[in-house]
Amino acid sequence: MTRKLALVSELALALAVLAAPAAAQDFVLIDNIGPDAGSILIEDGTIVFNGPSDGLPPHQTPTTRIDARGLHLLPGLIDMHVHVWSEAGLGAYLAHGVTTVRNLSGMPFHLRMAEAVEAGQLTGPHLFTSGPILNSPGPNAQINHQIVLTREDGREAVRAQAEAGYTRIKTYSNLTADAWHGVLEEAQARGMALTGHTPEGERLEGIPHERPFQIPFADILDAEWETIEHVESIYFHGLSDQWDDQAARALAERIASAGTPVTPTLVAHRNLVNVAVTRGEFAQRPGMEWLNPVTQALQAPVIEFWAGQDPAFESERADHYANFTAMLRDAGVLLVAGSDAGIFTNIPGASLLDELELLVDAGLTPDQAIASATSNAALALGEQGRLGCLDAGCLADVVFYLCDPIADMACLREPAGLIRAGRWYDEAGLAALRAGAADHDVEQVLADLMAGMEAQGTPLDPAVLGM
Repeated sequence: MTRKLALVSELALALAVLAAPAAAQDFVLIDNIGPDAGSILIEDGTIVFNGPSDGLPPHQTPTTRIDARGLHLLPGLIDMHVHVWSEAGLGAYLAHGVTTVRNLSGMPFHLRMAEAVEAGQLTGPHLFTSGPILNSPGPNAQINHQIVLTREDGREAVRAQAEAGYTRIKTYSNLTADAWHGVLEEAQARGMALTGHTPEGERLEGIPHERPFQIPFADILDAEWETIEHVESIYFHGLSDQWDDQAARALAERIASAGTPVTPTLVAHRNLVNVAVTRGEFAQRPGMEWLNPVTQALQAPVIEFWAGQDPAFESERADHYANFTAMLRDAGVLLVAGSDAGIFTNIPGASLLDELELLVDAGLTPDQAIASATSNAALALGEQGRLGCLDAGCLADVVFYLCDPIADMACLREPAGLIRAGRWYDEAGLAALRAGAADHDVEQVLADLMAGMEAQGTPLDPAVLGM
């Protein structure tokens, strides 16, 4: 489609809205969908009909009617690995067609935020969240981790998170064997979902090249994970940080046999490679203003470190991660899309689109890549038939595009419109979301972060933030 025709379509879309933006309780009608000119009817934020227009059930006069002639529709995208730090950043996800996120470093304010979104009091994507990250001391321990050492430590941490209202646990790689078993036992006893980095045990000298991990990778595959995060972590733990084509294929088969979904997050490492290639300039690109300035202050040393790394070495690793992702796909592993947005140089919303393009570069078809951010992600979350779909009964999260993303993934970059839980955002509405995403309330972020660290038993000295 030429830009001239695109502009005509944009104008037609804008003129098609016959009334003010719809609230969730209103009727919304989308018609002239696809070559058969079908219709979607939305009531109270839920799709109640999707099919031929002559089959529309009786309904009230729509508050909003959208003519989808010449447009392409997808379910709202799901980012399965993000780090949300403020209300402002939520708009960046919606502006890029991301209507659901899974936050994987939870604090009490995330629980409040999730409730406010569902109550219609806060504009943003559906927000699923883990509790605080559970880890033990070691090279991968970070300032925001909740540190546990013993089996009882692990059990107590999970109990406290469950009582606080969290429904999923996130683990990290330095968990000791004792702490891991305590976390697993308590999480399973309480029916809590498990996600994160695979626990390796204490990182003793010589691991992994000269001596084995204290917790073999094979031993964690029976834990019934919601997802395992990061192919680079699987590479390090499952392949002892050494590329071997035959061993990689065998590992992919073992993960598939266990029925374990994987979130590759190829963009997380690729962005760090880009920092190395540009000697840090990549961390100043447009869109970085949507990253929270408080937490970015903590990430500055990491970005500086990566600016000095060998781009050729890290690019080769990125190629290995892409190859392994294709092997996982070939083995039948359920792949879900995640971007690690909110930290380092991973821009909310935009980074998920980067991830989908990297998945296609790795060998997935566009259909498969988009499924990783829609139907596959919904399946992993246990939300199939509710999220990642456009059928009757699905939540009314719909993204409109001027061209077909299946034919050209670049189409995902510029949504022409969005319905989130029944509320319509035209291009002006999406632009407003982008503008608001950079308006961070630093004082509120600091208060939420300090309270969260205090709640998990790891109080933070404000001086660490330099603010």
